[in-house]
Amino acid sequence: MPKIAIIPGSTRATRFADKPVQWLMQAASARSDMDVEVVDLRDFPMPFFDEVASNAYAPTSNEVAVRWQKKIAEFDGYIFVTAEYNHAPPAVLKNALDYAYPEWNRKPVAFMGYGAVGAARAIEQLALICVELQMAPLRSAVHIQGGDFMAVWQGGKPIEELTYLPPLAERMFDDLVWWANALQAARGQAAGEKPIPDEEPPVGEAAQ
Repeated sequence: MPKIAIIPGSTRATRFADKPVQWLMQAASARSDMDVEVVDLRDFPMPFFDEVASNAYAPTSNEVAVRWQKKIAEFDGYIFVTAEYNHAPPAVLKNALDYAYPEWNRKPVAFMGYGAVGAARAIEQLALICVELQMAPLRSAVHIQGGDFMAVWQGGKPIEELTYLPPLAERMFDDLVWWANALQAARGQAAGEKPIPDEEPPVGEAAQ
């Protein structure tokens, strides 16, 4: 059963993220085909990226970032719950993405966004970033936008009253589980493969 991390993309004291994260966690926990955990960036207070290079090329020196890398390596897929700041994802989420590389590779990622346009523009940027991290960003997503976002954020309307969200979430979960299982199997197969030599052995050595 794939392990999925739900990662809120904001660490602000007044963040809205807790509401959709709680709703998403409850919806995901009702399923029996994935193991879901919230991984909060507040528990990993990393500085702005200041390493000699990505950990794809050099070990990370910051202890919190190393702990972050080890944590996200545990999972087979991810859901980023993101706001949109000036048509972009929160800087703290981008920073967290930059602090790892091999841990993200060949794993699926889905998105839930909230804001004026449901964080659609931020999610588009995140998808491009995730492609560079060798992830598989999914088409299916969940958006809380416009008047509905304002009603939940400032009007106190329960997210549960947004009846169009559960079908979107179920479709996203279905896709995420499919890709997580497929890529988990593929990673396992690749790990067991023998390296292919660059050159064929000389004819006289082939039988040795």
